Amino acid sequence: MSFSDEGQPSSTLDGLQLDQVLGCASPLNELNFIVNLVQHTNRLYDLNFADFPYPLNSRFQMNQSSTMQRSSTSRRDSLFVPFSPGMLIGISCGEWFKALRENSFAVHPTCLIRAAEISMISAVTSAYRRYERVRYGSQVAATEIKPPLFILGHWRSGTTHLHNLMSLDDRFAYPNFYQVLFPTTFLCSEWILPRLLKPFLPKTRPFDNVFLAFDEPAEEECAICSTSRRSCSMSIVFPRREEHYDRYLTLRDVPENELREWQDALRTFLKKLTWKYGRPLILKSPHHTARIRLLLEMFPEARFLHIHRNPYAVFRSTQKMIAGWDGEYRLQKRDYDKLNDRIIRQYNEMYDAYFEEKKLIPAGRFFDVGYEDLEHDPLGQVRQIYEALDLPDYAHVEPKIREYVGTLADYKKNEHAKIDEDLRQLIAREWGRSFEAWNYPM
Repeated sequence: MSFSDEGQPSSTLDGLQLDQVLGCASPLNELNFIVNLVQHTNRLYDLNFADFPYPLNSRFQMNQSSTMQRSSTSRRDSLFVPFSPGMLIGISCGEWFKALRENSFAVHPTCLIRAAEISMISAVTSAYRRYERVRYGSQVAATEIKPPLFILGHWRSGTTHLHNLMSLDDRFAYPNFYQVLFPTTFLCSEWILPRLLKPFLPKTRPFDNVFLAFDEPAEEECAICSTSRRSCSMSIVFPRREEHYDRYLTLRDVPENELREWQDALRTFLKKLTWKYGRPLILKSPHHTARIRLLLEMFPEARFLHIHRNPYAVFRSTQKMIAGWDGEYRLQKRDYDKLNDRIIRQYNEMYDAYFEEKKLIPAGRFFDVGYEDLEHDPLGQVRQIYEALDLPDYAHVEPKIREYVGTLADYKKNEHAKIDEDLRQLIAREWGRSFEAWNYPM
């Protein structure tokens, strides 16, 4: 397999050899291997690859068609989702070995295929990362990060919807799904790999009907997992050590060297994005809700936008989200008997830190919006956000927001089972501060 001068595949795959990964002499060979792997697997399952290459920019194409609607699970999704590499698809060999070692190499037998895929791809990633460092390292290191806008809020509070709305402003930039999956190689590989991997990407997220595409806005926490492992999201992959990884939610009780590793990973990723786009970044990570003090130390002129939602809805939706994550990302079996207690505990840890630290944000750099208000009046709420945070002229982006909102008319929200009375009382008691702060009835 090789590439022509125009960057298109010029021959087909005759076979896959491990030495194509381990013995490759240049980044182009690693890229050729991935193309080979994709096309080889594609033929095994008789998938349609005839329309290669795929368009990279799908934000409005997907919204103006039927892609926001839930369709029946395709044969492709049912085949590949259970065995996909998941969120660690872009991890390097070194970080992957460290992750396995700190988890005593404990991988559930049903997840061995996923672990093997991560291992194989990490070899490609490591070689390509070295090339990217040589080619762009000095330029990225010299880049100054412009003051970011951080979107805060617990999982399932509407952070993705808000991120999508705010990211429509072309005066800002955002990390996309491909970049957070491949944080160490996207500068070199984004021109081609999203097109090659698109046939294997599910049409929606595993826990709701939100459209999934490589160019969609995404949260940078996934990048932190691959580059430093200093994220509580690692507990999605290794749920048996969730208490170990949960320390990284607030980062208050971690050793100084681990805190520096987290800071370096975040700063490097944001520098790469800034070098690529040259614009201020709009970032979304629920984890940052508990890290305001640290973010202000790193980015003193940052702005913060928080979104809240009815805690009962957040709880039930978080249950569904974690179950969806497990289907795509886990390498171990989760103890679901402890799930409710963990959701309650983690919410409290997040908002203990949030309510304590939000007062550190200077006046004019913080705004809080309700999910229900944003859903009812997105144009009016975004206008208020622009005014409160002193963002550039709202009129510039309003037509795009109006158009985007129009595409969501047929979007179907998840339906959740009613919470039983004992659990409802527990949530009201444990999360009472949030009910009171945001005027939700208990």
